[in-house]
Amino acid sequence: MTSEPTPRAFIPLSIAVLTVSDTRVLADDRSGDTLAARLSQAGHRLADRDIVPDEIVAIREKVEGWIHDPSIDVIITTGGTGFTGRDVTPEAIEPLFEKRMDGFSAVFHRISYDKIGTSTLQSRATAGVAGATYIFVLPGSPGACKDAWDGILVQQLDYRHRPCNFVEIMPRLDEHLRRGASVVL
Repeated sequence: MTSEPTPRAFIPLSIAVLTVSDTRVLADDRSGDTLAARLSQAGHRLADRDIVPDEIVAIREKVEGWIHDPSIDVIITTGGTGFTGRDVTPEAIEPLFEKRMDGFSAVFHRISYDKIGTSTLQSRATAGVAGATYIFVLPGSPGACKDAWDGILVQQLDYRHRPCNFVEIMPRLDEHLRRGASVVL
């Protein structure tokens, strides 16, 4: 007879939301609203929210600032993941990754395929870790934001989710940096 694991307490995270768009403002940012509402409903804290244009420098500067902010645990971006000339969010953010999260893209596309079929190929959703901060790069539609949150992030950003989740490994995300600092040559 196996015993049930001891229940875990919820650990709220501080999550920043960045919308990448040349045309949206906070008043009509439905994708950013979707993410902010869902993360708040789940019990997390909206640490910051902003909109930047589809420009590599603007995107990268905002994300780097949040990576270096010790009060931010997670960054979620929405927009700029397509194939048009102005879609540059992956190009702006992926060079910042210390580790890529290839499984996120695979699972996101699996969920998306069930809803929109082969049109999911038009997204370059990606994720990774930088500076002990999780970063998720989502398409700019409210539907894609719902799919990513409801199908992946709500569980993986919840310490109570079993058998494993992103929250339980957060204290070890920067151990390579700590280990490197203690090595004597």
